[in-house]
Amino acid sequence: MTLVGRAAAIGTLDEVLAECFAGGSRTVLIEGPTGCGKSALVDAVVERAETAGATVMSAVGSPAERDVPLGVVRQLVHGDPSLVLPDDVLVAPGVPSRVSDTQSFCAALREAGRDAAVVLCVDDVQHADEASLAHLQYLARHARSARVLVLVTASPHGEAKDSAFTTELMRQPTFRRIRLGRLTEAEVAEAARPRGLSKAAPWLHRVSAGNPLLMRALLEEAETGATGTDGEFVLEPGGPFAQSVTACLHRAGPTVTAVARGTALLADLATTERIPRLLGLGAPAVQRALACLRGAGLLDGTRFRHAAVRDAVLDAVPSGERGDLHRDAALLLRHGGSPATAVAEHLLAGATDGGRWQAGPAETEVLCDAAEELLAADDPRQAARLLEFAHETCPDERQRRALLIRLAQVTWRNSPASAERCVSALLSALREDRLNVEHVQPLAQVLLTQGRVLEFTELLSSSAASAPEGDEAGTSPLDVVLDTGAAPGELVLESARLTDATMAPITQALHSLIHCDQPERAVSWSRKLLDEADRRDAPGWSAVFATLHAEALLRTGDLRGARAFAARALDALPERSGGTFHYAPTAILIRAHSAMGQYAEAARYADEPVPRRVYATLHGLEMLRARGLHLLAGNQPHAALADFLEVGRLMESWGMDRPAYLPWRTDAAEALLRLGRRQHAERLVVEQLGMRDARRPWVRGVSLRLRALTGGAGKQRIALLSQAVDELQRSGDRVMTARATAELGQALQAENLSPAKGSTLVRTAWNLAKECEAGALCKEILPDAPLAAPAQELTAHETGEVRTETKLSSSEQRVATLAAQGLTNREISAKLYLTVSTVEQHLTRVYRKLQISCRGDLPMDLALSSRQPLER
Repeated sequence: MTLVGRAAAIGTLDEVLAECFAGGSRTVLIEGPTGCGKSALVDAVVERAETAGATVMSAVGSPAERDVPLGVVRQLVHGDPSLVLPDDVLVAPGVPSRVSDTQSFCAALREAGRDAAVVLCVDDVQHADEASLAHLQYLARHARSARVLVLVTASPHGEAKDSAFTTELMRQPTFRRIRLGRLTEAEVAEAARPRGLSKAAPWLHRVSAGNPLLMRALLEEAETGATGTDGEFVLEPGGPFAQSVTACLHRAGPTVTAVARGTALLADLATTERIPRLLGLGAPAVQRALACLRGAGLLDGTRFRHAAVRDAVLDAVPSGERGDLHRDAALLLRHGGSPATAVAEHLLAGATDGGRWQAGPAETEVLCDAAEELLAADDPRQAARLLEFAHETCPDERQRRALLIRLAQVTWRNSPASAERCVSALLSALREDRLNVEHVQPLAQVLLTQGRVLEFTELLSSSAASAPEGDEAGTSPLDVVLDTGAAPGELVLESARLTDATMAPITQALHSLIHCDQPERAVSWSRKLLDEADRRDAPGWSAVFATLHAEALLRTGDLRGARAFAARALDALPERSGGTFHYAPTAILIRAHSAMGQYAEAARYADEPVPRRVYATLHGLEMLRARGLHLLAGNQPHAALADFLEVGRLMESWGMDRPAYLPWRTDAAEALLRLGRRQHAERLVVEQLGMRDARRPWVRGVSLRLRALTGGAGKQRIALLSQAVDELQRSGDRVMTARATAELGQALQAENLSPAKGSTLVRTAWNLAKECEAGALCKEILPDAPLAAPAQELTAHETGEVRTETKLSSSEQRVATLAAQGLTNREISAKLYLTVSTVEQHLTRVYRKLQISCRGDLPMDLALSSRQPLER
């Protein structure tokens, strides 16, 4: 197989051998790239010569023996014990040869050639020592009449110490040169045919470049290896192919090996200018080495033809030496103005491979710059890896803490739990008074993003530095979120691009929309940001925005959507151990399941043990409230009250008692009502109504509802509940609106003021609760009504009337709502920018769909009952 494509060369050698046997010396030089079959041809000549009765003497040049005088000559002589040479031919090792020695060597071989032809074979003559080359040169000049064949092989780009050797051989009239090249694809196919691999010939040729040594190794792997994509074979690391690459480099010599390693290390940044500078070699030597590698088919320009070749070259480098090369490459590339990412990759690889490492400001700067470039390219994992390395190797403590803050921001993209662990180390420095002033603001932003409000407060109170921009003395983190306002929050969302630095203000803006009674806007924005996080493959961000999306949906009354996206947030988290963030979506799941009447599912999350440290975060407060609401729904008011009061105790102790975020007073009041402690409940509700957040529709709505239940009676209760319904409707909370509407209808019925209207309101509330899939509330409103019954059947069941309810279009809905509120057609026209005629047409269709005859028959709760769920 190895002689495929070598018929012409074998014919020439047979001819030369015959001429030698006939009388007269011959000298043959076989040239070709490393691995291209020179040794195989020599073996063929040796076999033919021995069969013909010739005396064969063989030697192989080695880079390791180039400085051993007469090393090759000694191999030749010792290779044939039957050949006896004079004692003075072989001088002692290390002693330079004399002219008389070469004369004696030539005379002995001439004498040996009288009885039989003598064939001297020297493989890789470019590695022979100078003294041996002198003997071979003398023999070629003075043994012309003897039957002596001198056969040597060499690489055309070899590291010959004596360039005159080849020139001297060429001057002899008996000299013949045989040039070997790489095999063609057809010749590779011919070699592969006996093994049944002819179809793989294109791949074999592409990977081996026609180098017979590499091709033979590929055939060996192809016979036993697995097939990969596109019919290619999977090459085993350290397998036959990798070994053949190493053998090629070893035969080529140390300079070629060094150049191959440097080229492999620099990869795509390798150039004919950089390689000499990296290795400290002269440009001519590097050019010869590159030519040798190209000739062997390993390189194409300064790029390896196949990744497996590069891998084999690098794997053969000892780890310590490889580490030093990476370090040198990093310095070279940095001074040459290469991208920071390329420089940082070598610094990282150098440390991994055990190279010498002394981090300095320049190296740290390069690592940080590279991390920022990777972040801009949405590769946060590699960026975090570089920042971790910079933090580990940086000797300056102040800079190490800054790196840790940045690492916390970056790792939040992928793992909130990892980000929280980064911050814990910084808080230890804070408690030991080792945190610098310039670190306070960025660390405070990270803590706020993570919901660690207690530690946020500790940071600001323990530091002499000013609070983060936008904060005032005495302002709590919740004030920052809740008092931003919907318009400024939405402005942030419209103008800020999602990055690690903007993550904190973006999440604050979303919270502001949710708690400033703009949950519909928060739904659309959080979904948009969730899609972007998914697109950028940032699971940590995805978990955050899925949680905020679920919270916004929960606030609007889309319980199914809230449940789905909270579960999605948990699924997105790569790990939860040691973190607190996962309790935020868990709290939403508890509330959604409980509201839907799925108590067993809610209990599965609510009964999980929660570490005490979690209650020092906003996520812990949310978890406490969710568990309390679940307990209340399960008729455990005592346990629920304990959770609600603990929420209040913590919020008051932190100086951030904001019912817009967690209305613990009305939660507790509801539990107290279940326990018959009406006066205590009333005090809590009145207290909440006196707080500044009571101006917000949602807080005012839930407060007025409980005020009606705790202290109102008769018309006062009806008035309070009416106001609560209006406020809750403005807030966008459909579940709470349904609850308050049902209680208003029941109050009207109980007071016998307007039983028909009360009944309608109860039915409307039931329908709205059913639309929200609030199964628990539906059971409270109409315990006997089947949840599977459509709205039309329920109406007939309750009133004995058959009424067809057809959904109105959005335009009809707006017109009908304003008409039900008493506006004239002209006023509706002006308000909705429609013509009077269009308003009249809309109303005509509304009357027909609702089966009514005039404006006075329009139900007052039309907007409530026809409201559509938000897009998820």
